[in-house]
Amino acid sequence: MPEATGRREKSQPQRFRPYPEYRDTGVEWLGKIPAHWKVKRLKYLATMNDEVLPESTGPNTELNYVDIGSVDSVVGITTKEPFIFEKAPSRARRIVRDGDVIISTVRTYLRAIAAIESPEPNLIVSTGFAVVRPRQLQNSFASYALRAPEFVERVVAHSVGVSYPAINANELSCFAIAYPKPDEQRLIATFLDRETAKIDALVAKKERLIELLQEKRTALITRAVTRGLHPNVPTKDSGVAWLGEIPAHWEVKKVTWLFRIGSGTTPRSEEPAYYGGQTPWVTTSELRESLVTETEKNVTAKAFRDYTSLKLHPAGSIAVAMYGATIGRLGVLGVPATVNQACCVFSHPRNVNPWYWFYWLQMRRPYLIALGYGGGQPNLSQQLLSSIRASIPPRNEQNEIVEHLDAQAAMIDLAIAKIRHVIYLLDEYRTALISAAVTGKIDVQNKTA
Repeated sequence: MPEATGRREKSQPQRFRPYPEYRDTGVEWLGKIPAHWKVKRLKYLATMNDEVLPESTGPNTELNYVDIGSVDSVVGITTKEPFIFEKAPSRARRIVRDGDVIISTVRTYLRAIAAIESPEPNLIVSTGFAVVRPRQLQNSFASYALRAPEFVERVVAHSVGVSYPAINANELSCFAIAYPKPDEQRLIATFLDRETAKIDALVAKKERLIELLQEKRTALITRAVTRGLHPNVPTKDSGVAWLGEIPAHWEVKKVTWLFRIGSGTTPRSEEPAYYGGQTPWVTTSELRESLVTETEKNVTAKAFRDYTSLKLHPAGSIAVAMYGATIGRLGVLGVPATVNQACCVFSHPRNVNPWYWFYWLQMRRPYLIALGYGGGQPNLSQQLLSSIRASIPPRNEQNEIVEHLDAQAAMIDLAIAKIRHVIYLLDEYRTALISAAVTGKIDVQNKTA
């Protein structure tokens, strides 16, 4: 299997033969195609944006809405939002039909392209999509051809704008498409349906294996930080309902006895004198259940002078996300750093191994989230986190637990990394196979039985 789509032209799927004869298209990004294939601009092969919801639509009409962020180029439509017309976004206007292909014309770097298959009657997509309706192409072939990497990269490359790149639908309609006769289009699509289904099934098995390994990792951590490493140790009631039974020689301590607890702030972003300095400034986006050694932004000495709430926390401190979707996410400061106001930091440990506390918090993330307050996404506070009571073994046992979990977690993480690499190669092969088939680099006509 090829390891990179960037080498697709040099490394086509090897078990397929090329067509017997090719001709040059004169189109640089298409290159050579089978001699009997044709090339036309998309606008001669399909119509675009045929139907929109009229403003006279009844206000209580129910819609299933698809925005650009709800589309993945491999998976297709991932989520749909129910609305009634009067409450729907103003961009919820494009009507789609079976066989259409939607192509994002804004934020094109997201590569939000999907085929529409058997949609519900009230499915509506954003006006940020171009809705392509094949006429001279077979729907099944078009669904692959318009998601092929050559076409997608052309859309991205011809987009204008830095923060919100976009392409005009008229320009999109002028892109050249290579295609064979209808019967051959159907054969190619049937072949790709079958082969991509095999790949997708294999990827699903690999992803399930990752889930099982992650569950094993969680179980190992949970067992170690709630019962220790010795299965037959005597236990006692912790006196804390959610902690339950703990080893008899362990103690229950309030977290304020174990750490100094603090946070940080965000200097004014419009003041350039506060950024570009030497001190890492950690936000919740850098908390990835691992060591934090680099940050997107660093702050200056002036920021510390002007913001007394901006504190320097020593290396080895544990940072916890307190707000929103990242709540409970963890990171260990690998270097002295400061943080923003969305992070709570446990520093200056007192007779506790910081990595034991890291594993303990990992296991207790559901409890932390349950502590949260507020509607919608929960929030934590320093006060709430300061109120936690934790089960703590003697220091030498903490060290043994950390050493054991480090070794076991490293093995599991390595296994997961290897599986993820296999999934990456399968995804790359899937992309390469689609590319080769819809551009005529391989002949699959005798592979469709």
